[in-house]
Amino acid sequence: MPPALYVAITNHGFGHVTRMASVVADIQLRRPDIPIIVTTAAPRWLLECYLKQGFVHRPLAFDIGVVQQDSVTMDKSATLTALEHIRADQAAVVSREADFLKQNQVGLVLADIPPVVAPIAAAAGVPCWMASNFGWDFIYRDWGGAFIDMADWIADCFGQCDRLFRLPFHEPMSAFPQIEDVGLTGGRPRWSIEALRQQFQLEAAGRTILLTFGGLGLAQVPYGGLSRFSDWQFITFDQRAPDLPNLLKVTDRRYRPVDIMPLCDSIVSKPGYGTFAEACLQDKPIVSITRDGFAEASVLIDGIRQVAPHHIIEPQELMTGTWGFLEAPLTPPTRQTPLPKTGNQVIAQAAIEALS
Repeated sequence: MPPALYVAITNHGFGHVTRMASVVADIQLRRPDIPIIVTTAAPRWLLECYLKQGFVHRPLAFDIGVVQQDSVTMDKSATLTALEHIRADQAAVVSREADFLKQNQVGLVLADIPPVVAPIAAAAGVPCWMASNFGWDFIYRDWGGAFIDMADWIADCFGQCDRLFRLPFHEPMSAFPQIEDVGLTGGRPRWSIEALRQQFQLEAAGRTILLTFGGLGLAQVPYGGLSRFSDWQFITFDQRAPDLPNLLKVTDRRYRPVDIMPLCDSIVSKPGYGTFAEACLQDKPIVSITRDGFAEASVLIDGIRQVAPHHIIEPQELMTGTWGFLEAPLTPPTRQTPLPKTGNQVIAQAAIEALS
C-alpha cells in the first residue's frame, strides 16, 4: 500500500473544502489505493458530496479564517481572540499532529490553507504542499493593528511550506518560497441538463438564474424582487428562502451548486473562489456583489472582470429588492485568453507521483 495523503482544510465557509475535495476526488479516481486522511471541521456530508470512495475524516480545526455571522458579516474581535488561542497552542498541536503523521505513515501533506500545517509537516519530516489563491496573512495584514503581528506569524508558517500551487484569482502570496501557478480547480457536474429538468420538474423558462452566496449564505436576501421576473426560473440552496412560484429550493444534499450550473444562464453570487472558478469551468457569466474589508474580494472581482462575462454590483443593489440589475447587460471580459481548466489534474498528478 502506498503512503497516506494527509489533507488539511480550513473551515472558513465551504469554498476551501469544495475546491480541495475536487482535487482529492481526482486523486481517488486515478489511484483509489492511496489512503486519504482529511482533517477539517467542515461537516462530513460536505466532503461526501465530492469524495465517493473511502476516507478518514478527522474533525479538527487548525485555523479560524474569519469569524462570520453569515458569508459576508465579519467579527474581527472574535477572530483575533481565536487567533491568539491558536498561536498559544501551536507547540502542543504541532507535537501531537506530527506524531499522528508518523504513526499513520503519511507520505505527503496537502493543505488549503491552515498555516500551522506547514510546521506540523516539518516536525514530522513530511513534505508539505499547499493550494490556494490567497494566504491568511494577506487578509489579516490588510486589517492592521494587532493583526499585523498575526500576519507575520502566519507568513513565517507559510515560509515552511515546500510547494505552493497558486490558483487563479490570486494575490502575490510572497511568503511562500516555492510557487507553481496552475489552472482552475473545482467540481464537475454529475447530471445532464435533461436529467436535472426531469428531477426538479423544470420547464423551459425565460432565463434560469442560480443564486448562491456561499455555505453560510446571507442573513437577509430580499427574494420578493423575484416576483418581477415571473417567467424566469431562479434556483437557490438557501433553505431559509421563502416559497415562491419561480424559486426552486434545492434541499437534496446530493446536488451541489456546480451540478446546477449547466441549467443556468448566469450565476448571482458574492465574491468567492469556489463559485467563480466553477462558473468559469462551465463558461457561465457571473453577477457578483462587492465586499468591503476582505482583501481577497477585490482580487477575485478584478480577476473575473478579466476572464468572464460579468456584472458587478454594490450590495445595496441586491438589498433594495427590485433586482433591476438582472436586466443590465453583461460586460465582456477584458482578456481574450481563457484561464486553463486543468488545476485539479495538475495537482492530483503531482501528489500521485510524490506518493508512488
